[in-house]
Amino acid sequence: MSYKSLQQAVEDLENTGRLIRIKEEVDPYLEMASIQLRAYKEGAPAILFEKVKGSKFKALANLYGTMERCKYLFRDTLPKVQHLMELRGNPMAAFKKPVAGVKSGVAALTALPLKVNAKASDYFEEVQIADLPQIQHWPLDGGAFITLPQVFSENPDQPGVMQGNVGMYRIQLSGGQYEPNREIGLHYQIHRGIGIHQSLAKASNKPLKVSVFVGGPPAHTVAAVMPLPEGISELTFAGLLAGRRFRYFYEDGYVISKEADFVITGEIASDQLKPEGPFGDHLGYYSLSHPFPYLKVHKVFAKKDGIWPFTVVGRPPQEDTSFGDLIHEMTSGAISQEIPGVKAVNAVDEAGVHPLLLAIGSERYTPYQAVAEPQELLTQANRILGTGQLSLAKYLWITDDPSGKLSVRDIPGFFKHILERIDLKRDLHFQTCTTIDTLDYSGTALNKGSKLILAASGAPIRALSDRVAGPLKNALEDPILLQDFPVHLVMPGVIGITMPAAKDEAQANHNLQQLQGILADHKKELQGLPLIVLTEDSHYLAENLSNFLWISFTRSNPAADIYGVESFTHQKHWGTDTAIILDARVKPHHAPALTVNPATEARVDQLLQGYKKYFPTTVK
Repeated sequence: MSYKSLQQAVEDLENTGRLIRIKEEVDPYLEMASIQLRAYKEGAPAILFEKVKGSKFKALANLYGTMERCKYLFRDTLPKVQHLMELRGNPMAAFKKPVAGVKSGVAALTALPLKVNAKASDYFEEVQIADLPQIQHWPLDGGAFITLPQVFSENPDQPGVMQGNVGMYRIQLSGGQYEPNREIGLHYQIHRGIGIHQSLAKASNKPLKVSVFVGGPPAHTVAAVMPLPEGISELTFAGLLAGRRFRYFYEDGYVISKEADFVITGEIASDQLKPEGPFGDHLGYYSLSHPFPYLKVHKVFAKKDGIWPFTVVGRPPQEDTSFGDLIHEMTSGAISQEIPGVKAVNAVDEAGVHPLLLAIGSERYTPYQAVAEPQELLTQANRILGTGQLSLAKYLWITDDPSGKLSVRDIPGFFKHILERIDLKRDLHFQTCTTIDTLDYSGTALNKGSKLILAASGAPIRALSDRVAGPLKNALEDPILLQDFPVHLVMPGVIGITMPAAKDEAQANHNLQQLQGILADHKKELQGLPLIVLTEDSHYLAENLSNFLWISFTRSNPAADIYGVESFTHQKHWGTDTAIILDARVKPHHAPALTVNPATEARVDQLLQGYKKYFPTTVK
């Protein structure tokens, strides 16, 4: 179905039992976020808040909370999008299925943005920032934020919507040093398209005009997170996925989305910064306050019956996980066309997406080689780490798969495959003093950290242990020798060791040396345990796969936090004889993890008593 508005999508979802209304007044300070977090965890319907404290506008949560609902929203257009993605990577498919090719070509043409003759007063009323729902998601957030914005900017050197960029960059509506109703914060990561536009505007000594759309047909929001190649308009993709052209007009030099529920226009002066944040982010920690450009508000528009969509990000999985799954559904074959030889890549959601990539490549360089070793895989790894958002990864695990049976979505199976084959003396490749995700605080400074490629090929060289041998366990947990490092098996080949955070660097070095000495005396028992993770609570680490992935890869910076059992450096190459030690303990420079407010949770328990059938496990 081609939705003309968010209101139409809400009505359709409600008519099919996919949406519920909460009629009681709900506080946008923490309470609405608490309900969204619970709704996603329960797989509940989308939720329309009819009474938002402090605002006359309704709000919508959990719209994309399940893949079933996402596929329902785009049931008529998703196959066409998938086919066009196939044609982009495989033009010969159009000749094999000419009728389908013609239909997809027509769909692409009707997706082109449509300029209409209109003015804002035809569809909107003018309001202020303070009139919008002021939703604060986590207790330490710096204020209220927009979490599902479509931020539009044009290329200053090539004006026009086809050279524009639409991205989902968080917007801080209140708090901090922003002048109420006249300034709002704008946070974007270093690789984003708006950054290119801002650089061009700065070179011309002109402010950058920006329009922020909120709401509209659900496809418009998805288009804002779609990883499209530079130069391809997200507005075209929005029309394609919506099955209806994106309608827009200009007012005061700003692009206005005719079908958005809300529009904020303003200018960014790139040389003027103010602190933005903190904000509870998708890695499961707060991103702290840092200087960022901000938007000087020009005008704020709202539909009279406007619906304010929002989501809550936090430790994954959350609703934004559905965006990743939907993107994978649409583009699963695109990576093999963009990077020859690469068959699949998984940005692991439970590890915060950007910290950990799993990839299957090809190893075709030397088919006559007696002993297989990674060669072409390293070329492909560098291509992966130089591609769009994939460039923000810290850990890339890559292998070939001649059998065709390995899947990057089977995380335990993938780890097993690599750990059985990796040569720890040869197959660890670091990149130091480089860029990482702006939201990742494990590095040396904002945007700065390191990367590690773990590449493995060929036949297994070790059998992985599915237990911790008695002598090793006893040596680690020996109160007589004042050694108390509780150890737990995480999965075959991986153990977690409890080591409390040190009081200072001297104690940290002493503890690590002590541990390395113990492990070096038990190399035989470690032959099947090539990966050791240090944490404050190894029992919690080993409790489930999600804990292991989240702790290990969000709390470590490869160059700083990886050690080895009898490690060495040869011609600048680092390796280890027996096992990798990954220090995933919380460090002083890390950002705090997200925690809920108990008083808020108690209030929400009371508020949701009448809706308990939708929240059977999260409402007391």
